[in-house]
Amino acid sequence: MQVSNPNNVKIYNLSAGKSLPEWLSDRQRRSLQKQDIDVRRRIELLQDFEMPTASHCVGISPDGQYICATGTYKPRIKCFDTAQMSLKFERGLDSDVVNFQFLGEDYGKIVFLQCDRYIELHSQFGRYYRFRIPKYGRDMAYHFPSCDLYVGGVGSEVYRINLEQGRFLNPITTKSPDTNCCEINPSHGLLACGTTAGTVECFDPRVRRSVGTLDITLSNQFEDIHELPKVTALKFRDALNMGVGTSTGHILLYDIRSSKPLLAKDHHYELPIKSIEFQDSLNLVLSMDTKILKLWDRETGKAYTSIEPGTPLNDLCLLPKSGLLFMANEDQKILSYYIPALGTAPKWCSFLDNLTEELEESTAQIVYDDYKFVTRKELEELGLAHLIGSTLLRAYMHGFFMDNRLYNKAKTIAEPFAYEEYRKSKIREKIEQERANRVRLKKLPKVNRDLAEKLMDVKEIGTNKKKVKETATLLEDDRFSAMFSNPEFQINVNSEEYKLVNPVVSKLDKVRRKKQAKMEQFAEVSDEEGQNLSDSDSSDDEHTWTKELKEQHKKLRREAAQAKHAEYMEKKNAPKFYEIKEGVDLDSKGGGQKKLAKKSLAERLQDTQDDSVVAKSGSLGNRELTFTFRKSDREMKQLEKTREHHKERKNIRRSAGDITKTLKQKPKFWLGKRVN
Repeated sequence: MQVSNPNNVKIYNLSAGKSLPEWLSDRQRRSLQKQDIDVRRRIELLQDFEMPTASHCVGISPDGQYICATGTYKPRIKCFDTAQMSLKFERGLDSDVVNFQFLGEDYGKIVFLQCDRYIELHSQFGRYYRFRIPKYGRDMAYHFPSCDLYVGGVGSEVYRINLEQGRFLNPITTKSPDTNCCEINPSHGLLACGTTAGTVECFDPRVRRSVGTLDITLSNQFEDIHELPKVTALKFRDALNMGVGTSTGHILLYDIRSSKPLLAKDHHYELPIKSIEFQDSLNLVLSMDTKILKLWDRETGKAYTSIEPGTPLNDLCLLPKSGLLFMANEDQKILSYYIPALGTAPKWCSFLDNLTEELEESTAQIVYDDYKFVTRKELEELGLAHLIGSTLLRAYMHGFFMDNRLYNKAKTIAEPFAYEEYRKSKIREKIEQERANRVRLKKLPKVNRDLAEKLMDVKEIGTNKKKVKETATLLEDDRFSAMFSNPEFQINVNSEEYKLVNPVVSKLDKVRRKKQAKMEQFAEVSDEEGQNLSDSDSSDDEHTWTKELKEQHKKLRREAAQAKHAEYMEKKNAPKFYEIKEGVDLDSKGGGQKKLAKKSLAERLQDTQDDSVVAKSGSLGNRELTFTFRKSDREMKQLEKTREHHKERKNIRRSAGDITKTLKQKPKFWLGKRVN
């Protein structure tokens, strides 16, 4: 048993201690209890009060005699009899349980809301009936006077099932798209529904309509929160007081007659509240999220104590008029805590009051301390693969459990020099730590040596912490290692981009030199004077840098203009070539074209000697000349193709005319008689 003392309040963890594997027989368990003192000293409040993987819900019957818990995997329910402090029965289920409710005083009638939209009714012998709701449910509440079961979940409707008549009734419609939780006040039967819109809608089951809406977003607690808070937990303390838990980790206490909260408490974890309980003897509130359970004063909000088990929490069950509580969580064991300050232990475990006086503080040990989990690959490395299937290995999930003593022996045989290697690595680490204190020389890389040297100088003499941090990451970050090792990343000093950035680089060099000179010359100057000097120097540096940058731009523009002018002159002085038309003859001196231009039309026609020239003489002695220009070979070929095309079109027209004439002729037979 583990004892903690937060805020001077003793909390006893009854579930702390070693866990024994399920496959051990009773004889092996008894032998372990005799041999191992830790197993013998552990307290098992309820026999097998655990789940194979995780537990989802836990609750106690109205008569206080039976405790039921649901978990996985596989989905199941366990019922424990407090009179015998042992397991009453265990049943398997088809799917995980979201919530369950006792319909009677004991375990004889239980209803389960499952994650696959099914609702199961169980009696003493097992499952009695099973039906399905239209949409996924998130919470349910049972109204004892009318035997109505209210189920809220996805959608704006709260389904109403009458278990006496065995049928669905008209649902209750809310103003919100979804419902997260439902709670019925045991004093006057008011039904409260917490919605995703940040409202609590109250309904009267007698008239089945809304009688009031409480908007929690109007509280001042949510001014700094950007998202809309959702209602995730509800609990009535009495006829008028109500606690509301939100998705942002706030708990608001209300009087249902007022829209303003009486008190607001923040968990400061920004996790949704899972459950809320009230403790009347000390006037405390118990609020639980997935990380922690907090106990605080209902009037002032002052913290009383807290429990942080280290595993995600799912549900809370506080035994009435007692200091014993149970918490379902994402671990095998269902957590059990006893706080004597809240009340005495229940009658069925009254021995706790005597034990708590003698308990000492002890640390919880790891589950299955005497066994080691190994995979198949590790077994092959240890040379123990031949033990698969024997009693020395117990199959579990993707590996096996084996005794720690066997594992240590096999490890020593398989790796005899493991200790020597471990010892050498520790010595090497210690030597490296001592070397770190020595003075180190600068090791410049082969690529971009100048840049690396500048960055190192800035790191050494820099006064701006932000810039020093940036340069340090640039030199040490693996993402930029190729810039100082790969020759392809070598900076080209003659490139245009570098020339534009060069004033900036020169400015860095000047700033570095000035800082070095200042540190040497003005080492004893006060901080105020040094600040004034640095401000003036920085303004002068900025002015000179701007001037150098303008001069660099002018230089680049002059170089571009000179290159453009040189290209133009090269094109202008280049020799020109002309294309001569086909059929034109030029002499060696190039004057043939001019001679041809001086000839008359008749002389040109005689020189061509073309057959296309036709001469005619009139009756009055006049002459007429008709001629055509000579065509090129290409034009002649095109002309021949055109003529052939015209001929084909003529032939097609002729054949079409013959077909038309044939169709217009009358048939030789008409109505079975030959026509002459």
